[in-house]
Amino acid sequence: MIRRAATALAVLLTLVAAPAVAQATPGPSSAPEYWFDSWQVPQLWSSGARGQGVTIAEIDTGVSVVPELAGRVLRGKDFGSLGGDGQADRETNAFGHGTAMASIMVARPGAFSITGLAPAAKILPLAVPLAGTSEAGQPDRLADAIRYAAAHGAKIINMSLGGKRTARDGGRACTADEQQAVLYALAKGAVLTAAVGNAGPTQNTVEDPAVCLGVVAVGAVDATGAVARFSSRLPYVTLVAPGVDVPSLGRVAGNAYSGDGTSQATAITSAALALVWSKYPRLTGCQVVGRILATLASRRSKPNAAYGYGLLDAGRAVRSSVPADAPNPVCAAVSPFLERYRAVHAAKAAAPKPAATRAGLGAGRYSVGSIPRLTAPQVLTGAGLGLGGLALLLVTAGTGLLRRRRRAGPTPVVDPPAGPGEDDLPPVD
Repeated sequence: MIRRAATALAVLLTLVAAPAVAQATPGPSSAPEYWFDSWQVPQLWSSGARGQGVTIAEIDTGVSVVPELAGRVLRGKDFGSLGGDGQADRETNAFGHGTAMASIMVARPGAFSITGLAPAAKILPLAVPLAGTSEAGQPDRLADAIRYAAAHGAKIINMSLGGKRTARDGGRACTADEQQAVLYALAKGAVLTAAVGNAGPTQNTVEDPAVCLGVVAVGAVDATGAVARFSSRLPYVTLVAPGVDVPSLGRVAGNAYSGDGTSQATAITSAALALVWSKYPRLTGCQVVGRILATLASRRSKPNAAYGYGLLDAGRAVRSSVPADAPNPVCAAVSPFLERYRAVHAAKAAAPKPAATRAGLGAGRYSVGSIPRLTAPQVLTGAGLGLGGLALLLVTAGTGLLRRRRRAGPTPVVDPPAGPGEDDLPPVD
């Protein structure tokens, strides 16, 4: 399977960046970070919500540690054949998708004053083979990367990518290994976000991992709050966030871009989750998501295919009084399967180990019964409890898995293997 990061368009900002100056809205004049104004981000930072104590695993093309990201990028893992710690962006285009998403989340002011929404958070870079990278054509290892992220302390797992589903996939909306990896991460207490894709307004192909149960699926809006034309309209969209004219850094130091895509919207959502979690560190992952959902702008009780439950508002999410048990349809939909997952692994951990045989008596034979797996068809049946069931209707109608993609490459302008199965997973702590 070949996956592609989900940026729709990236336009190179070609003016030499001037030293950053204090201003109400960071970013270049042609692509200001408008959400900083509407959410009053500097005041959020002053109140103690800067993303401190939160690690965001970014599963992408890798992250080149340009000056604006220095001190913010941890040593991660490159799942491609080249190996490494994830601190090398493998995209062949100078845009550098992974570096761009990291800058949206945690960059300090530098080129064009581009500033990350959660500057005190840390990025755990996990490079996976994607179309458009030097590792294209290899198994994407997404499920392995999700497990690695959860096992290495990531509270938030950002996946600004997507793989289209087709009828060839046997009616599975989310592959079994990916759904198991998501359950593993949820059992570890992580929150997962993913881009719904840029196939709007008419194609609207189902994409994983956004369709997987337990994942916050993110669409894109412009500065006015209108859903972007390219943002996919799907019944499992959780929420929408800014994703039009979003400035970001490139993998080459000194380069900056303005881009559109559900990738950017996903990165902003992950950063907003980090702000909330740093302000309320005792909340569980589900409670953090519940707080985000309870404070959405134009919030609705039933999801809309374009807007989901509403528009992200990080300011309200941090400032508002929200009960810890606020409704959370994302966690509610996956809860029965997560409980079963935990029970299976608790039983495995409690099972007595086979007795050692004495030398000379022969080892004999024994077998271990296979643990029933949470297969994709079972997931989809239970998804009728929440968002996932609607995705099944689309899949059985013939939607499915193609290649992950991004629209046209940057245009200069003049302006400042399938992963291991369930039996291979480590016990849940």
